[in-house]
Amino acid sequence: METQLSEYIGVVILALAATAFALGSIGASIFVGKLANRNRKSSRLPIKDTPYECGMLPTGHANARLSVKFYLVALLFVLFDIEAVFLYPWAAVYKNMLAGGLTVVFFSMLTFLGVLFVGWLYAVKKAAFEWKE
Repeated sequence: METQLSEYIGVVILALAATAFALGSIGASIFVGKLANRNRKSSRLPIKDTPYECGMLPTGHANARLSVKFYLVALLFVLFDIEAVFLYPWAAVYKNMLAGGLTVVFFSMLTFLGVLFVGWLYAVKKAAFEWKE
């Protein structure tokens, strides 16, 4: 009789293979880099240490401030994304739960959606969805 731990042998082998591949790639990169630079007598160029942005030299300050609207929209996206993450599995098994007589599940989801709707109304009232400055 097999134990449950024997079911995970494939996962362990995959994790070991992935780790070996990652470490092997890093090691090969270091080795090839040292071989390529062995015959080079010049020092490192300053242009090599600048950030790469689509082939153009970077302009402006790297720590530029973003508008608060950006963060607000990001938080609203996370809020409604989490709603979808919770709502989809609930909807997938709702018919089976209803057959068991669990009407509490329906009202708990209505409460969850009600709280999110109040949050959405608050965001609309504060003009969080308006992009005009």
